[in-house]
Amino acid sequence: MDAKETIQYEDFAKIDLRVATITHAEAHPNADRLLKLQIDLGGEQRQICAGVKAFYDPENLVGMQIIVVANLAPRKIRGEESNGMLLAASAMDGDDLKDVVLLSPSKQVSPGSSVG
Repeated sequence: MDAKETIQYEDFAKIDLRVATITHAEAHPNADRLLKLQIDLGGEQRQICAGVKAFYDPENLVGMQIIVVANLAPRKIRGEESNGMLLAASAMDGDDLKDVVLLSPSKQVSPGSSVG
């Protein structure tokens, strides 16, 4: 994998990483690889769309805590609004994607907790 351009600390500090708890998950109605996730960010409910359908059953995600970029501008993805982005690691075997691993805290914390 090619390294990305070096950024300054000030650029990184703009990213608001937070812990979210998944409260509901379902297949995206207009996309084969996406799931729609309802998340709790500590009193704020949001929807995000994530391309993890091939690796996760929606019912197994409910209650899971994940790390999200909370201050990413909302955008429409196949007709559904996504208001944030989850963080995940791609497990590769050469050029083949073998697994996607959602990043989550090692212990339960309050939704909305800051990461950094």
